[in-house]
Amino acid sequence: MAAPNFDRTELEALLSKRFFYAPSFSIYGGVAGLYDYGPTGCALQTNLLTVWRNHFVLEEDMLELDCSILTPAEVLKTSGHVDKFSDFMVKDTKTGDIYRADHLVKGVLEARLEGHLLAKMGKLGVTGGDKKDAPAKPAGKKVKKGTVVAVQLSDEVANEYQTILAQLDNYDGPGLGDLITRLDIRALDTGNPVTPPVEFNLMFESSIGPTGQLKGYLRPETAQGQFLNFKRLLEFNNDRVPFASATIGKSFRNEISPRAGLLRVREFTMAEIEHFVDPLLKDHPRFAEVADVKLRLLPAATQLAGGSDITEVTIGEAVQSKLVDNETLGYFLVRIYKFLIRIGINPDRLRFRQHMSNEMAHYACDCWDAEIQSSYGWIECVGCADRSAYDLSVHAAKTKERLTVQQPLPEPIIEDVVQLTLNKKVFGPRFKKAARVVEDHLNSLDESQLLALQTQLATGAEVPVVAGDGNTYQLDASLLTIERVQVKHNVREFTPNVIEPSFGIGRILYSLIEHSYYLREGDDAQRGVLSFPTCVAPFKCLVLPLSNAEVFNPTVQYLARQLRRLGIAAKVDDSSASIGKRYARNDELGTSFALTVDFQTVKDQTVTLRERDSTQQIRQPVDQVLVILKELIAEETTWKDVVAKYPLFTAQEVPQ
Repeated sequence: MAAPNFDRTELEALLSKRFFYAPSFSIYGGVAGLYDYGPTGCALQTNLLTVWRNHFVLEEDMLELDCSILTPAEVLKTSGHVDKFSDFMVKDTKTGDIYRADHLVKGVLEARLEGHLLAKMGKLGVTGGDKKDAPAKPAGKKVKKGTVVAVQLSDEVANEYQTILAQLDNYDGPGLGDLITRLDIRALDTGNPVTPPVEFNLMFESSIGPTGQLKGYLRPETAQGQFLNFKRLLEFNNDRVPFASATIGKSFRNEISPRAGLLRVREFTMAEIEHFVDPLLKDHPRFAEVADVKLRLLPAATQLAGGSDITEVTIGEAVQSKLVDNETLGYFLVRIYKFLIRIGINPDRLRFRQHMSNEMAHYACDCWDAEIQSSYGWIECVGCADRSAYDLSVHAAKTKERLTVQQPLPEPIIEDVVQLTLNKKVFGPRFKKAARVVEDHLNSLDESQLLALQTQLATGAEVPVVAGDGNTYQLDASLLTIERVQVKHNVREFTPNVIEPSFGIGRILYSLIEHSYYLREGDDAQRGVLSFPTCVAPFKCLVLPLSNAEVFNPTVQYLARQLRRLGIAAKVDDSSASIGKRYARNDELGTSFALTVDFQTVKDQTVTLRERDSTQQIRQPVDQVLVILKELIAEETTWKDVVAKYPLFTAQEVPQ
């Protein structure tokens, strides 16, 4: 449930006060993009990951891994991260402040559009700053942080800005540079000009070993360890596909300008799945179970046309029309949706945005981001991509390992192929140490290249070739034979494709907090409440005596022991604050239920059970309440069912 008139500052104050998370090294001034989770944040994240593991790893029978964080540079060079894992940054020409280029363009254009709206409403001046009645200023001039300048734009310009924002993820570095120049995009904090965009690699460089000769990086994702263990995973799965592996762990990205709390950080928890599938058979055996589920989709075509209208359609229809490429990808989109809804994400503030051509990896067949709307706008929290066979192929080519699946054929297949045969007795002595390099080059040639080489060798002349080491080598007909032959295949060998759902846990956690936060009217003031579903609530139950009278201690201690025995995360609050204040501060923690011990308990061993969101209570014997509480937390019953079965308790006891 979302709070009316949401105030992020109030929520952030609550999160700090209740120590969900806080800036790391804060007494030393802190480091941007690094956060420490407190007891409440740890419990919330642990519960969220438990639901994730049950929803995916257990229910989908996945193979879980825990791989090394330190990664040799050679691995990430092969995967493309060393060359391509970058964002574009710009610099304030006077202060030297750094901005991520696409974020700067977005921030300036959104501020101008907001100012345009204010001007149309007749509110010329500045909002969010101190000068309420300042005169309007032209677009592109100095804009102070936290202010919006009212300025009238033409409809043509306003429409252009909207179109650019819809297509922004599709811009590359030169495209962003053109926007910055043409639209006079300046630093948000100072209004100063900025430099042209330059690429900045986001990986943290390290060295492995005391000599520092083995270069490495902190991993930017958890996927590569899963790809490199593919042969072991395949063997563990009895050499059959499809199957999926999964990893939960830390990743690291040296963000250009970390902002927005947990949404853009330098160290974060990821949960990633690699689903290995036959490239010729991307149907999913359980797709019929989800085919009728409707999702809110934002297709690439809509974005390229400058729009942001949602298409609400069943996943069955989306796959049939090829809006979503295949059943397995569609199946995981629904599983992602169901997970997010289960943990408490508002479905009306959740959409799946398809990647446009320029932002999609060159090897990907299709990619969708689960974006969650918060006070920061629409934020990508889960990516779900069909990565084709790229990762296994490049690692196999680099290491010469066969990262493939061999599948017996029901009937043999006879195929005409162009076959290369080396004359090893001559080839090795001719090229000596370079023999392997030349052989690798020849094996990399496709059929048409081999036939062209055969034609050249047939003339009797030597043929120069440039191998992978950059050197030129001379070939003649004595070294090799190229011929077309018939090959009988009893086994089909293929490199699996990979469907990859990738979850940013910190982003999901923060979005969940916003979606769960609302204000409750109290006796004195509005009180913040975090209405987490019980499955992810940091603490399931609060135990509190009416006062600190010693007569309550035996029952409080009994309840605490029994709750621990049942595996229920509970807190005891025996402070001297009033019952109302103790309820209120645990509502801020998102605690689902509360057990209150009072003088009536001493007389008849009954306690009250309070539900957080409704604040309704029932009163029953202690052991009966423990049974009810266990069923509520296990989701074997609901609070609605409980109040239908047991009378509400409305009496208010005072201390004796």
